[in-house]
Amino acid sequence: MALKITAECTCCDACLLECPNEAIRAGEKIYVIDPGLCTECVGFSRTMKCAEVCPVQCCVPDGNVVESREALLEKARRLHPDQDFSGDVPSHF
Repeated sequence: MALKITAECTCCDACLLECPNEAIRAGEKIYVIDPGLCTECVGFSRTMKCAEVCPVQCCVPDGNVVESREALLEKARRLHPDQDFSGDVPSHF
């Protein structure tokens, strides 16, 4: 599932700098995550980097956007066609 950012966001930029898909952007009052771009860092990291670096723990799973590891990996391939995602790619699953 994609992640979302809760109202506790302080717009500190920590998550923004970590996202490999540029899925995080400034919203009206807080940062927001585009679920169409979020791969939960599958293919890039064994952890969800935005959640890992957030000082207020406001990057949380979005229960409204549930995706399998395979779907997230396919999204990563689509977003980064020049990157090699074969073999044992990093995943928190």
